[in-house]
Amino acid sequence: MYQGHDVRIFGATDVWAHLSYEACIAAMRGAMAAFSEGRASGVPRTFLDLAGGNMFGAMAGSLGAGDIFGAKLISLFPGNIRCGKPSHLGLVALFDPMDGNLSYLINASALTAIRTAAASAAATDVLARLDATTLAVLGYGEQAETHIRAILKVRSVESIRVWGRDRERCVRFADRIAATCAVPCTPVTDIARAVDGADIICTTTAAAEPILCGRWIASGTHINVVGFARSEAAEIDADLVLRARYIADCRASVLAEAGEFRSLLRNGTITDTHIVAEIGDVYLGRVVGRTCDDDITLYRSLGHIVQDLAAARALVDLASETELRCAHL
Repeated sequence: MYQGHDVRIFGATDVWAHLSYEACIAAMRGAMAAFSEGRASGVPRTFLDLAGGNMFGAMAGSLGAGDIFGAKLISLFPGNIRCGKPSHLGLVALFDPMDGNLSYLINASALTAIRTAAASAAATDVLARLDATTLAVLGYGEQAETHIRAILKVRSVESIRVWGRDRERCVRFADRIAATCAVPCTPVTDIARAVDGADIICTTTAAAEPILCGRWIASGTHINVVGFARSEAAEIDADLVLRARYIADCRASVLAEAGEFRSLLRNGTITDTHIVAEIGDVYLGRVVGRTCDDDITLYRSLGHIVQDLAAARALVDLASETELRCAHL
């Protein structure tokens, strides 16, 4: 009779301890290149609507023939951000490609926090100007912090501006970032002022209506649009979509879930050709992301299972197995 085997478990503390931003950034480049080449794959993610605008999602994928495959089960509670709690909670399961055994269970909240920021940093590295030094971040939750820490790995940021709805929380966040990252960080009460002249902008809020306007954005800016994604929601306005070289993590995800893009599709203002490329195509050299210093580049982050799997594999490779807990399933 088959008895199963040991499943190694990474809790949140394990993930934060072992998964470095540098390793995860490299993993995101490789994963998205593999995805755009068709070597890595995932089925469209599905969401179950819950009360209060919350959701429960499931997604499955593979990093390619003979490589790991797995799934992610996750709850999305955007209101958690206002309470200082993660909005994404759940697990990632990795399976052995040789015999199909369940091999690892990984805390999805910590993994998602790092890999989302790492994916934005990887995109920033190929899309932002090399001389970018000013970073503006909208939001002060976990994704705001991980984005700052990840962006610092790819650009020599000299100043950071942070906007958030709660002034006191924004001030506390900015003070903590300045102290722990050793970069001046200024809380700003007005979004237009926060992004004025910024070289890199990250939107990490739960806003359902546009809070970032294209008319505020200077030529040459790079923007990572990251916040909570629903097909009717949008953090940015139509003008910004139209002005930017719009680059997707996954083209199909943008067409299905990016509210700011879908609304312009519906009214006929744009077609799907407004998506310049998937970021994987840029990594592969198939498409030029930034054509000149004056381009406004936009990376639309919706998240993809191959990113989770690649981050999980990087974590497993980095961690010492003797430090992990085991459970026999």
